[in-house]
Amino acid sequence: MSELLGNVVRFGRLLRHLGLETTTAEIHTLTSAWDLVDLRQRNEVKNAARAVLVHQREHLPIFDRAFDLFWDADVVLRSPEIDLGTVVQRGRKRRSQELAVAAFDGTGDGPEVEAAIADPRPTWSAREALRQKDFAELTDDEAQEIRRLMQDEMMQLPPRRTRRREPASNGPFLDLRAALRRNLRHGGEPIDLAWRRPRVKRRPLVVLCDISGSMEVYSRVLLQFIYCLRSTTDRLEAFVFGTRLTRITHKLRIRDVDRALKDATAAIVDWGGGTRIGESLKTFNYEHARRVLGQGAVVAVISDGWDRGDVDLLEREVQRLRRTSERLIWLNPLLGSPGYEPLTRGIQTVLPVVDDFLPVHNLASLGQLARLLKQL
Repeated sequence: MSELLGNVVRFGRLLRHLGLETTTAEIHTLTSAWDLVDLRQRNEVKNAARAVLVHQREHLPIFDRAFDLFWDADVVLRSPEIDLGTVVQRGRKRRSQELAVAAFDGTGDGPEVEAAIADPRPTWSAREALRQKDFAELTDDEAQEIRRLMQDEMMQLPPRRTRRREPASNGPFLDLRAALRRNLRHGGEPIDLAWRRPRVKRRPLVVLCDISGSMEVYSRVLLQFIYCLRSTTDRLEAFVFGTRLTRITHKLRIRDVDRALKDATAAIVDWGGGTRIGESLKTFNYEHARRVLGQGAVVAVISDGWDRGDVDLLEREVQRLRRTSERLIWLNPLLGSPGYEPLTRGIQTVLPVVDDFLPVHNLASLGQLARLLKQL
């Protein structure tokens, strides 16, 4: 079995070289599936690997060619003891160009394509570089890749225990009232007991994102992040603000991400304009807070702190927001810049009030935020 595990790891490494995002967890899942398939049957092994390792339709031809290279390059896979790494070396010269054409959509000449296969750059390193790249410096293609990585890496926010209890078939707390009612037919003898357990619910999350002119280079990517957050919890409320506050929660419920973001952007009338954070927070506190801030809600405000409004109003409203929320997180994309200092009057006003002050300038910082939300 150790040889089989090594072969599966090599196969996953080849898929990563060809552009498929194959994780360690998926490799572990695939090895667990071997008990359910006949390893001597090519189709069974191929279908199991395809179900676990392929996530996009356009990757199917690449996967099929890579699998064929492992299976029948000069030898036939008849037992898990065969070293698939040796199979790759034997079949590499014969099928390198064909495999490369599938990997690169048929573009490039023979020598260039063979060089790409002979010396592939590890996908994980390019991915890590993209994770560290500032959102303001992304090209259009990189922005599309960032969206896909957000969807792949977004953590499922765990439920939290509440103070309420619910009936359960087996739990740590005796439900005395239900037990007495249930045992009336036994003359009051405690024969059939009833139990209760703590109720679990997902903590509500409220996101307020600045879409003013100073945040424009970050806002579109951050809206994609908010959409990804929406896919992890059904208790998300999303707002955007510039000179006014706009609720976009219902726009993000559309399954098609492109349509959802397009509709959300169309609903924003002050995109790329000025910023009045205090007035926007006041609108939220007086018109929406009572409805969305119950049950231990966490509030995340995304803004660089540039504000043209009344500083005293901002101070009052951010203090009110902190009192009515379980935790107040302020996310600033400029915090990730070298040498950044919180000199704007908006940031200086909110810093003494907020619980967490975090960067939100690249994919790595979004992962840091996701881990913080998972711990709450």
